[in-house]
Amino acid sequence: MKTVNNHPQVGQAPEVAPAPTGNLLLAAEMDRRPMFLPGSRAKKGIISDVKHLAAELEEHESVLRATVFEGFAHLAFGINHRLMRKAAASGAERARFDLVVLIEAETPATARHVRENPVYQRLVRSVDESARRVFTVAALNARSMGEVVPHDRGVFLFNYFYAEDDAELIPVWDYTAGWWHANANLDNSRVMAPMEGERRDFGIINHCRWDRLREFVPHMAFRPSFRRFVLANFTASNISAQPTLYRLA
Repeated sequence: MKTVNNHPQVGQAPEVAPAPTGNLLLAAEMDRRPMFLPGSRAKKGIISDVKHLAAELEEHESVLRATVFEGFAHLAFGINHRLMRKAAASGAERARFDLVVLIEAETPATARHVRENPVYQRLVRSVDESARRVFTVAALNARSMGEVVPHDRGVFLFNYFYAEDDAELIPVWDYTAGWWHANANLDNSRVMAPMEGERRDFGIINHCRWDRLREFVPHMAFRPSFRRFVLANFTASNISAQPTLYRLA
């Protein structure tokens, strides 16, 4: 890992042991319109169906939680957008997912087995019928700064990372995570990494939550150290991050 522009006010993020649970993530690109515009009638109908099916899934003994998120903003701008375009030119997928279902299971093995559940299969078919693109992955918890609790009020981030060398992703996340704790009041975060044999469209997916937009968006937009430290280290390691904001559907 190549590091640049060491920031003296950024310390180590307060990490905790990752949960031994497993994750099954389904992300879909539903509407062509920008996320900040109201969703189409078809999308609203799909979300209603998916929420009912997610509630059914939670009745399965190995499923701890099944949460449905609707995207409202894609934050790949400025340097981040240039990194995304460079990665896309190398074959990376763009993460324009305006619907995410995150299923948390007791273990990584049971997360994979959820795919065999008839309710999950109905959920996938419901999304597939209308989605422009669907991505699914079973993932381990690779890093944690604390549990991400899906409260009704709050803003959720799914940040989809791509690197030319996946081995760079966790070290760079570790190195830059302290900036988010120090500057954006982040006290929860989960880094999900694809299990062996899974699709690797994204080497890691970071998931976290804030109460309000004003707690972090101004820091990303206007704080120089975000560009000089966080994005500079992404650039040095040829990493593209595609942060997308969501609310509970």
